[in-house]
Amino acid sequence: MSDVTKTVQKWHASLKKGTDFDSWGQLVEAIDEYQILARQLQKEVQSSNSQDFTEEQKKTLGKIAACLEMRSSSLQSTHSQEEFTLQDLKKLEPIIKNILTYNKDFPFDVQPVPLRKIFAPGEEENLDVEEELDTAMGTGLIQSFPTRVSAGTLLPRLPSEPGMTLLTLKIEKIGLKDAGQCIEPYMTISVRDLDGVELNPVQDTPVSTHKEDTYIHFDVDVEIQKHIEKLPKGAAIFFEFKHYKPKKKFTSTKCFAFMEMDEIKPGPIVIELYKKPTDFKRKKLNLLTKKPLYLHLHQTLHKD
Repeated sequence: MSDVTKTVQKWHASLKKGTDFDSWGQLVEAIDEYQILARQLQKEVQSSNSQDFTEEQKKTLGKIAACLEMRSSSLQSTHSQEEFTLQDLKKLEPIIKNILTYNKDFPFDVQPVPLRKIFAPGEEENLDVEEELDTAMGTGLIQSFPTRVSAGTLLPRLPSEPGMTLLTLKIEKIGLKDAGQCIEPYMTISVRDLDGVELNPVQDTPVSTHKEDTYIHFDVDVEIQKHIEKLPKGAAIFFEFKHYKPKKKFTSTKCFAFMEMDEIKPGPIVIELYKKPTDFKRKKLNLLTKKPLYLHLHQTLHKD
């Protein structure tokens, strides 16, 4: 069996898994599956090196990705009328299964999903995201960016040095009142000085797929990329919670938290969540909520 055939089978299985979740009423799981598949299809459409699919087939894959986005939006909508139904989506199963030979008209009048705008850390803080994006989309000025890899960009632990301390932060979970509605949630971790300047490579966690009540679970270790003794006075570790907005088709920072140097000590720690935009200088901080919802971490110190 060729690699491209295996890929198509994997896509078909993913769509079937999503529609099964959907029909069982497991909407959070269905949205996750639809979003993951939409990203995979979009990645294939965007790939300039791929010779596995014709341009026409890529266009069809892009339209399927658009339908997956529409169904995800429908599941999150508070309106009783569904924009894109489960039965509509099930009509795509034979198309994706037979994409290599499919030559009929697409059953829905949709356009391939556009490339997503992914902001660099701190970039969206410099503009009114909602208004700027609406304006840019209306005038065709928005720049296309590739999708973010759901595997994350976490880095391995640094080599130990005599007398020096390394910090591993396990991001356990974050509490949010609308945790179940967050699509493709992940955390961006950076270490900043008092002026907000990056001191370390910025890292992203993998996208979380585990949501429970008001919590999104990550359970991932983040290795801080500098020995604690080498961090300047007043430095802080920032955690930005990000999620994908299907209607706007961009990734947004929902809230942030930070941990200062005097809080570094072995064991669990719970830190408060603040409203965006992320204030790396820590000058104007506003709590996200009065409810007891926090970012839960566990610290491990390594000293040679």
